[in-house]
Amino acid sequence: MSLDAATVRRIAKLARIRVDDAEVETLQGELNAILGYVEQLGEVNVDGIEPLSGGAQMALRSRPDVLTDGGFAEKILANAPDRVGEFFAVPKVVE
Repeated sequence: MSLDAATVRRIAKLARIRVDDAEVETLQGELNAILGYVEQLGEVNVDGIEPLSGGAQMALRSRPDVLTDGGFAEKILANAPDRVGEFFAVPKVVE
């Protein structure tokens, strides 16, 4: 499949992208290259491969809902300019 300049302009209009006349030729080549790659995908042998239905049918692993501090307080606060205990110290901004 090959796109002509009029089709490129129409695609740009549908995508609400402003395209100057000088850019149409460049976009035409890029879009034709993309379509060429898509056509190559049609040549791939997919016999015996089940189609994917998406991740919605997969069972998600669950973890316990436990409140923790992450165990990285020292690593996180290592570069803090000022700290009070295990907290960042910041200047007061509200009087």
